[in-house]
Amino acid sequence: MKSGFTIKRALFAAGAALATTPAWAQSSVTLYGVVDDAFTYVNNQKGSSNRYLRQGNLYASKFGFRGAEDLGGGTKAIFDLQAGFDPNTGAASTAGLLFNREAYVGLQNAQYGTVTAGRQYTPYYLMVGPLTGSNWLTGATGAHPGDIDGLDTTIRINNSVTYTSPAYYGLSASAMYAFSGIAGSPGKGQTWSGALSYANGPVSLGAGYLRMNNTGLTASFDPSATASFGTSALNQGYVSAKAVQHIAAAGNYALGNLTLGLNYSNVQYLAGGNSLFTNTAVFNSYGALADYRFTPAFDIAGGFAYTAASKANGITSAARYEQYSLRESYRLSKRTTLYAAQAYQHASGDTLGKSGAGNIVEAVPDVGDSQNATPSSTRSQFVAMFGIAVTF
Repeated sequence: MKSGFTIKRALFAAGAALATTPAWAQSSVTLYGVVDDAFTYVNNQKGSSNRYLRQGNLYASKFGFRGAEDLGGGTKAIFDLQAGFDPNTGAASTAGLLFNREAYVGLQNAQYGTVTAGRQYTPYYLMVGPLTGSNWLTGATGAHPGDIDGLDTTIRINNSVTYTSPAYYGLSASAMYAFSGIAGSPGKGQTWSGALSYANGPVSLGAGYLRMNNTGLTASFDPSATASFGTSALNQGYVSAKAVQHIAAAGNYALGNLTLGLNYSNVQYLAGGNSLFTNTAVFNSYGALADYRFTPAFDIAGGFAYTAASKANGITSAARYEQYSLRESYRLSKRTTLYAAQAYQHASGDTLGKSGAGNIVEAVPDVGDSQNATPSSTRSQFVAMFGIAVTF
């Protein structure tokens, strides 16, 4: 009897304790990702044609964990951890980095906006990139030559804090600052970015600014700086810059099933004491695009990009790059897409080689950001892809 009474009393006490425990907020964690692979043909990679499998063309192959917890009062705690990989080898996209693409945590409020901290994309990219060929045509063959302006996903910022406002009448703003963490050296290795976007009916507009500071400690772009960017045949002579500055603007207009777009960017490589060049180098890029959706499942996009470098560092015939791109997509389902992409680029004039000033070389093409490591050895390059992308 005594034993039974004790058990009943314990159960009653446990029930009372549960009844008085506060109700914790709802939280969720989502596993997501993309697997994208394509048969690729390039007519010239370092002097010869090539046929191979290339990942991450329509979308970058990646997986990630995204989470949110409702804290009440319209506020959420959020995080996103995203890793890139190559499905052809199983290797991580960036050696030594587990979540190379993104890794951030923050707070989000529908009324006051979002604050995040960690490794992130810039407001410059997030508010301008989606309106350019990097999005509509794929970065692999539609980014401006060599992705010189970082409007595809080649730039990520470490140690950064970003604020993004809610949209007011279609207008939103975002600003980022990244701490270098170099004691006694304010401004070295730091990054700033800001952007505005506007979306109302058929009109979408974006404008952004990005400045990536070098540390001044090496004759290259220091890996300990908060920013990193893609290197190609276009900018290989300028990666020792004391700072790199990007300004870009883009706009789209939708006419039923047809979307038209224009975009412009200005990139400056600023010379410093440790730079291997002496004069600021400037690249101006101009782009136009069109996308037509024939059916909900099938669309075709085309675009043109023209990039012109400045006359500097002993170059009298500055580099010029013309690029023509096409992309066709057919959605087999909500998550599976078959696609094809083609691009042709022609280069003229001269630029700097890897060793900087004094090393003047012929400009060679670098289609989109798919051939940054394997530019053509002639003045022209053609790339064609046929692939499949599955999201989850």
